[in-house]
Amino acid sequence: MSLPFQTAGRAPDARSAAAGSPPHGAREGWRRPYRPGPLRVAGAAVLLLLASYVLLSTLIIAVAGGPLSACASLAVGVLLIGLALRLLRVGVWVSAQGLRRVGLLGTTTLAWAEVGAVRTRQQPVRWLGLPRTVQGQAVSVERAADGEPLRALVTDHSADFLGRREAFERAADVLEGWAAESRPG
Repeated sequence: MSLPFQTAGRAPDARSAAAGSPPHGAREGWRRPYRPGPLRVAGAAVLLLLASYVLLSTLIIAVAGGPLSACASLAVGVLLIGLALRLLRVGVWVSAQGLRRVGLLGTTTLAWAEVGAVRTRQQPVRWLGLPRTVQGQAVSVERAADGEPLRALVTDHSADFLGRREAFERAADVLEGWAAESRPG
Protein backbone atom coordinates (compact mmCIF):
# COMPACT_ATOMS: atom_id res chain seq x y z
CA MET A 1 0.00 0.00 0.00
CA SER A 2 1.52 3.32 -1.00
CA LEU A 3 0.93 6.36 1.16
CA PRO A 4 0.02 9.69 -0.51
CA PHE A 5 2.48 11.80 1.47
CA GLN A 6 6.22 12.28 1.59
CA THR A 7 8.40 12.45 4.65
CA ALA A 8 10.22 15.66 5.50
CA GLY A 9 13.61 14.22 4.61
CA ARG A 10 12.75 13.14 1.07
CA ALA A 11 12.97 15.41 -1.94
CA PRO A 12 10.31 15.18 -4.67
CA ASP A 13 12.84 13.84 -7.18
CA ALA A 14 16.49 12.86 -7.19
CA ARG A 15 17.59 15.66 -9.54
CA SER A 16 16.39 18.50 -7.28
CA ALA A 17 17.88 16.81 -4.21
CA ALA A 18 21.25 16.39 -5.91
CA ALA A 19 21.32 19.94 -7.25
CA GLY A 20 20.28 21.44 -3.91
CA SER A 21 17.40 23.28 -5.52
CA PRO A 22 14.17 23.88 -3.66
CA PRO A 23 11.11 21.78 -4.46
CA HIS A 24 8.59 23.65 -6.60
CA GLY A 25 5.73 23.65 -4.10
CA ALA A 26 7.86 24.85 -1.18
CA ARG A 27 8.99 28.23 -2.49
CA GLU A 28 6.12 30.28 -1.07
CA GLY A 29 6.45 29.81 2.68
CA TRP A 30 9.44 30.12 4.98
CA ARG A 31 11.22 26.81 5.47
CA ARG A 32 14.45 25.61 7.01
CA PRO A 33 16.55 23.78 4.39
CA TYR A 34 17.95 21.37 7.01
CA ARG A 35 16.74 19.53 10.07
CA PRO A 36 17.52 20.77 13.57
CA GLY A 37 20.46 18.91 15.05
CA PRO A 38 20.25 16.44 17.92
CA LEU A 39 21.92 18.84 20.36
CA ARG A 40 19.34 21.55 19.64
CA VAL A 41 16.46 19.09 20.03
CA ALA A 42 17.96 17.66 23.23
CA GLY A 43 18.36 21.16 24.69
CA ALA A 44 14.73 21.97 23.92
CA ALA A 45 13.63 18.64 25.43
CA VAL A 46 15.53 19.39 28.64
CA LEU A 47 13.88 22.83 28.82
CA LEU A 48 10.44 21.27 28.30
CA LEU A 49 11.16 18.68 31.00
CA LEU A 50 12.16 21.45 33.38
CA ALA A 51 9.00 23.37 32.43
CA SER A 52 6.87 20.34 33.26
CA TYR A 53 8.37 20.19 36.76
CA VAL A 54 7.83 23.91 37.22
CA LEU A 55 4.20 23.64 36.08
CA LEU A 56 3.63 20.69 38.43
CA SER A 57 5.01 22.77 41.28
CA THR A 58 2.68 25.58 40.17
CA LEU A 59 -0.26 23.26 40.64
CA ILE A 60 0.94 22.24 44.10
CA ILE A 61 1.54 25.87 45.09
CA ALA A 62 -1.91 26.90 43.81
CA VAL A 63 -3.64 24.09 45.77
CA ALA A 64 -1.67 25.01 48.90
CA GLY A 65 -3.09 28.52 48.70
CA GLY A 66 -0.30 30.81 47.47
CA PRO A 67 -1.87 32.57 44.45
CA LEU A 68 0.93 35.13 44.01
CA SER A 69 3.62 32.44 44.18
CA ALA A 70 1.59 30.24 41.82
CA CYS A 71 1.38 33.08 39.28
CA ALA A 72 5.14 33.64 39.48
CA SER A 73 5.79 29.93 39.05
CA LEU A 74 3.35 29.78 36.12
CA ALA A 75 5.18 32.69 34.46
CA VAL A 76 8.50 30.85 34.81
CA GLY A 77 6.97 27.70 33.30
CA VAL A 78 5.51 29.60 30.35
CA LEU A 79 8.85 31.39 29.85
CA LEU A 80 10.67 28.02 29.75
CA ILE A 81 8.20 26.67 27.17
CA GLY A 82 8.62 29.80 25.04
CA LEU A 83 12.41 29.51 25.28
CA ALA A 84 12.29 25.85 24.19
CA LEU A 85 10.10 26.68 21.20
CA ARG A 86 12.35 29.58 20.20
CA LEU A 87 15.40 27.33 20.52
CA LEU A 88 13.84 24.95 18.00
CA ARG A 89 13.20 27.83 15.56
CA VAL A 90 16.79 29.10 15.65
CA GLY A 91 18.52 28.70 12.29
CA VAL A 92 18.34 29.82 8.69
CA TRP A 93 15.04 29.97 6.84
CA VAL A 94 14.56 30.59 3.11
CA SER A 95 11.63 31.43 0.89
CA ALA A 96 10.92 33.13 -2.41
CA GLN A 97 11.02 36.48 -0.57
CA GLY A 98 14.51 36.13 0.88
CA LEU A 99 16.75 34.71 3.54
CA ARG A 100 15.98 34.85 7.26
CA ARG A 101 18.42 34.19 10.10
CA VAL A 102 16.52 33.45 13.30
CA GLY A 103 18.50 33.82 16.51
CA LEU A 104 17.51 33.22 20.09
CA LEU A 105 16.82 36.90 20.73
CA GLY A 106 16.44 38.42 17.27
CA THR A 107 15.71 37.84 13.61
CA THR A 108 17.41 39.27 10.52
CA THR A 109 15.65 39.10 7.15
CA LEU A 110 17.25 39.97 3.82
CA ALA A 111 15.41 40.11 0.51
CA TRP A 112 17.17 38.22 -2.27
CA ALA A 113 17.95 41.55 -3.95
CA GLU A 114 20.02 42.50 -0.86
CA VAL A 115 22.04 39.27 -0.95
CA GLY A 116 25.29 39.57 -2.90
CA ALA A 117 26.82 36.13 -2.43
CA VAL A 118 26.41 33.07 -0.25
CA ARG A 119 29.71 31.25 0.27
CA THR A 120 31.18 28.49 2.40
CA ARG A 121 34.44 29.56 4.00
CA GLN A 122 37.14 28.07 6.17
CA GLN A 123 37.42 30.35 9.22
CA PRO A 124 37.47 30.36 13.03
CA VAL A 125 33.94 29.55 14.25
CA ARG A 126 32.34 29.49 17.67
CA TRP A 127 31.95 26.04 19.21
CA LEU A 128 28.25 25.55 20.10
CA GLY A 129 27.84 29.34 20.18
CA LEU A 130 30.20 29.67 23.15
CA PRO A 131 33.09 32.16 23.23
CA ARG A 132 35.62 29.40 22.44
CA THR A 133 36.57 29.37 18.75
CA VAL A 134 37.89 26.49 16.66
CA GLN A 135 38.86 26.21 13.01
CA GLY A 136 35.86 25.18 10.94
CA GLN A 137 33.57 26.01 8.05
CA ALA A 138 30.87 28.63 7.93
CA VAL A 139 28.26 29.67 5.38
CA SER A 140 28.36 33.45 5.14
CA VAL A 141 26.33 36.03 3.25
CA GLU A 142 27.67 39.21 1.69
CA ARG A 143 25.34 42.13 1.15
CA ALA A 144 24.87 43.23 -2.45
CA ALA A 145 25.17 46.95 -1.67
CA ASP A 146 28.49 47.14 0.16
CA GLY A 147 29.88 43.59 0.01
CA GLU A 148 30.09 43.54 3.81
CA PRO A 149 29.71 40.01 5.21
CA LEU A 150 27.02 39.32 7.78
CA ARG A 151 27.49 37.07 10.78
CA ALA A 152 27.86 33.43 9.70
CA LEU A 153 24.54 31.78 8.90
CA VAL A 154 25.48 28.25 9.89
CA THR A 155 28.74 26.66 11.02
CA ASP A 156 29.91 23.09 11.19
CA HIS A 157 30.40 23.45 14.97
CA SER A 158 26.90 24.74 15.78
CA ALA A 159 24.23 22.78 17.68
CA ASP A 160 22.72 21.68 14.37
CA PHE A 161 25.86 20.29 12.75
CA LEU A 162 28.38 19.32 15.45
CA GLY A 163 29.65 15.88 14.43
CA ARG A 164 27.45 15.86 11.30
CA ARG A 165 29.79 17.05 8.52
CA GLU A 166 27.68 15.54 5.69
CA ALA A 167 24.57 17.32 6.95
CA PHE A 168 26.49 20.62 7.05
CA GLU A 169 27.73 20.15 3.49
CA ARG A 170 24.20 19.35 2.26
CA ALA A 171 22.78 22.40 4.06
CA ALA A 172 25.52 24.64 2.64
CA ASP A 173 24.81 23.35 -0.88
CA VAL A 174 21.07 23.90 -0.47
CA LEU A 175 21.55 27.45 0.86
CA GLU A 176 23.91 28.30 -2.00
CA GLY A 177 21.42 26.76 -4.45
CA TRP A 178 18.53 28.82 -3.09
CA ALA A 179 20.65 31.96 -3.35
CA ALA A 180 21.74 31.19 -6.92
CA GLU A 181 18.16 30.51 -8.06
CA SER A 182 16.43 33.32 -6.18
CA ARG A 183 18.76 36.31 -6.55
CA PRO A 184 17.71 38.68 -9.32
CA GLY A 185 20.13 39.26 -12.17
